[in-house]
Amino acid sequence: MEQDELLRHAARCFVEHGIRYFVTGAVAAIAYGEPRLTNDIDVVADLDEDKIPRLKSCYPAEEFYFDEGSAGRAVRTRSKFNIIHPGSGLKIDIMIARGDEFDQSRFRRVRRLKPLEDTEVDFASPEDVILKKLDFYRRGGSDKHLRDIAGILKISADIIDLAYIEVWARTLGLEELWASVSQKARGS
Repeated sequence: MEQDELLRHAARCFVEHGIRYFVTGAVAAIAYGEPRLTNDIDVVADLDEDKIPRLKSCYPAEEFYFDEGSAGRAVRTRSKFNIIHPGSGLKIDIMIARGDEFDQSRFRRVRRLKPLEDTEVDFASPEDVILKKLDFYRRGGSDKHLRDIAGILKISADIIDLAYIEVWARTLGLEELWASVSQKARGS
């Protein structure tokens, strides 16, 4: 299985079972920015425990690893679980929506893109991808997040709402980091 096939499969499954979702992380950064390698698809899902069996039905045991217990714990603790395709080494990281103000804003700003010829997929907005990348950089320091942000700012500059980023950067305690990153992106 290739990553585009897994993305198609996941998007169709979420839609089929009425589960709100959006793709974020590296796959979203690639959609708005520059290509790079990644072996996972990060998804934020508004998932309830009663929908876990229906979601699992999309991922047959002979092809995928899907642990219902881990999914249930993730829903109860508002954390994450993953679905693995052992044959390819690809995985989907499902982060359960927290329901906080920022997550609500991210769901309102979802963009439906057509990254595949025959499939539309819900993606986080480029602004929200940037904000989460800033947060991940702050927590872990990996430069890949800064490269992803630079790529988004370079490729998608004309569609980015900088005022939105500034408001949420201030709210999320990312203001200084955003100022530094955006200044470097402008070449100042």
